[in-house]
Parts: sequence; C-alpha cells; structure tokens
Amino acid sequence: MNTKVEICGVNTAKLPVLKNGEKEALFERILQGDEEARQEYIYGNLRLVLSVIQRFNNRGENIDDVFQVGCIGLIKAIDNFDTSHGVKFSTYAVPMIIGEIRRYLRDNNSIRVSRSLRDIAYKALQAKERLINQNSKEPTVEEIAKELGIEQQEVVFALDAIQDPVSLFEPVYHDGADALFVMDQVSDEKNTDATWLESISLNEALKRLGEREKHILTLRFFEGKTQMEVADEIGISQAQVSRLEKNALKNMKKYIS
Repeated sequence: MNTKVEICGVNTAKLPVLKNGEKEALFERILQGDEEARQEYIYGNLRLVLSVIQRFNNRGENIDDVFQVGCIGLIKAIDNFDTSHGVKFSTYAVPMIIGEIRRYLRDNNSIRVSRSLRDIAYKALQAKERLINQNSKEPTVEEIAKELGIEQQEVVFALDAIQDPVSLFEPVYHDGADALFVMDQVSDEKNTDATWLESISLNEALKRLGEREKHILTLRFFEGKTQMEVADEIGISQAQVSRLEKNALKNMKKYIS
C-alpha cells in the first residue's frame, strides 16, 4: 500500500498541500454553496485520506477500494464540518474517514456473525470478567448464563461464534450508544515492565533533542503528518524536514541503545 503512486487514477506524488489560509478561504466559499471550492477542498485533502489508509495495511484489501471509501469519509466530513467549534478540519475528518473504512471492512468481511449473537458473546465476556473479580475464580457457563438471565445454550453458541478471527475494528457490542470494537476488549499484552522501561528511555532521548527536532518528530510520528505537511506547517522545505528528522532519529539512537 505504501509503494503505489497512482490510486484510482490519482497521482499521489503530485497531490497539492493546502495552506491554512487557503483552507479557510475555500471553506468560506463552500459554506456559500460554491461547488468548485468544494471540489478543490476535497482534492486538497486527499493526502489526509492517504495517511489514514496506511493504518489498514496488510488487510488484503484492494488499495483503490479502500482509498475510494476513505474519500467518501472525507466528503462526509467536509459536508458536516462546523467551523464554529474551533477544531482543525483534520482533527474532525480523520475519525470520519476511519469510521467509513471500518464499516466497509466490516461489511466485506467473509466471516459473518449476527450482531445479536456478538452482543451476547461480549456481554458474556464482560460478565465473566465481573464474576472473576467478585469470586477470584473462573465462572462456569451456568454462572455466566445466570448473571445475564439467559439460557446456558445461548451463551455457548455465542462464545463459539466469535472463536473465528475477527477484525480489531469489528463492532461487537451496541448499548444504544457508540459501538464497542474488538480492539476495546483486547488486553494490552505489550504493556509489560520491559516496554515501560523502553518508553522511559524514549522520553529521555526526546528530551535531549532541540525544540525544532522534537516538534518535527511529534508531528511525524505522533500526529501522523507527512513530511510535506510538516514542512508547510513550520515553514521550511521538505528536504530540510527529511534531514532534521534523520538527524533527530540518529541522535535518539545514541541514548536508547
């Protein structure tokens, strides 16, 4: 997914980068019903879609399809964005794009389990966790069923149904509000003492960098911006961003290794 330059007939290497002033001016025109400004705004934010779809690498999906779905999310974000909230457009748009892609991946998943069965299964997992905390032991299926007020057979069927691999972005539980995804239920096995110590080393290494280098790394690796976007934001060339980024990473390795 990283290496494909042309997606859906769009040369991604030549996509424009809109400056903040240009974005504001275009959005004013969009609010007045200017369709040409809307098209220009969409095209000027396609890099945002590209940055988002990188998160869905190695899913076996056609990149053109994922990109098109991401563009739908971008368009929805543009049509629903409220400038009065004082939020950056990218901050609002990224979750919209991700949500659209998640729905696409869910609906195209070859493994289908009914929503009601998934709900029962994850309610059962939550009940199991509560009972373990209460009684300090693994509950039986009978105890889980009693906790939920349903038949044992329903619990068994539901838990069996989710044994097959599912996407981390699969919505598995709905309680009249936002969906709860599989990734919300997965414990963080990487949050070990060793990882914690590595995190401390990383933070200490970051402290030893200059403010500009630290800012560039934050934009690149914590906010997911491209080098072009970083260059535009801090007012230097992409080549300078690349050079400063490499030097910063090189210096950090000295303190981490």
